[in-house]
Amino acid sequence: MSSRALWILAIVITLASAAYQRMTGPTYPVRLDTSVGGVEVKAKLPRSHSTSAAMPVTLTVPDEGAEAVLRWRRWPTEEAWTDVPMARNGAELTATIPAQPSAGKVEYSVRLLRGRDTWVITGQETVVARFKGDVPPWILIPHILAMFLGMLWSNRTGLGALKGEKTLRRHAGATLGLLTAGGLILGPLVQKHAFGAYWTGWPFGEDLTDNKLAAAVLAWVIAVLAARGRRVGARARVFAVIAAVVVFAVYMVPHSMSGSTLNYETGETVSR
Repeated sequence: MSSRALWILAIVITLASAAYQRMTGPTYPVRLDTSVGGVEVKAKLPRSHSTSAAMPVTLTVPDEGAEAVLRWRRWPTEEAWTDVPMARNGAELTATIPAQPSAGKVEYSVRLLRGRDTWVITGQETVVARFKGDVPPWILIPHILAMFLGMLWSNRTGLGALKGEKTLRRHAGATLGLLTAGGLILGPLVQKHAFGAYWTGWPFGEDLTDNKLAAAVLAWVIAVLAARGRRVGARARVFAVIAAVVVFAVYMVPHSMSGSTLNYETGETVSR
């Protein structure tokens, strides 16, 4: 397989992995496109929002005889629910949930009403949304780009190691550099702006995003060390393949799982 073919395969793997991680994560919106009692309902229910403004929840319901109520409370608490009638503007029904502090979460559901009929269109489980501080684009964009390229180079290096390419040392160094810059330098800056702490993984916490990033970087540190010397042998290629598999496994874990969560009772931010 040519070098060009390996790059194409690495790009395909990277794009598929990134899409999977994004769409399966706990911050990806819940999409509704259904019909209940003959009433058509479409929605993209948010599970992440900025601390700088109230979070809108909007349904598209063309049937003007239908109404809806948004029910919410802070999560995880046992406080009383707040019901907010959703205002109609054309085909859209909208209500808002007040902005919460950084890492604060709310749970909510939506009830659709038409005449005497009522349906909870969000299902048996509530939708949980987390609020986060705004991250400056000059930090966020390079962070996302470096992490994406780090994943790409990791896949490409691992494929090249399987093929026995002589460029292993160069590609491994680039992979480690990208993951370090995106995850260990820019990542903590993103975390600080969004949730008020630079690092909430081991040994200070249990944030899964931080911990899996640390595992990925450590795997490539070992691979780079194994590739030192005049000759890159089978041992170095094995470590590179292992490191690429570790990074791939990391990206298979949904983004923001077990992330920063504000404990409303204590005021502390924990991983949950």
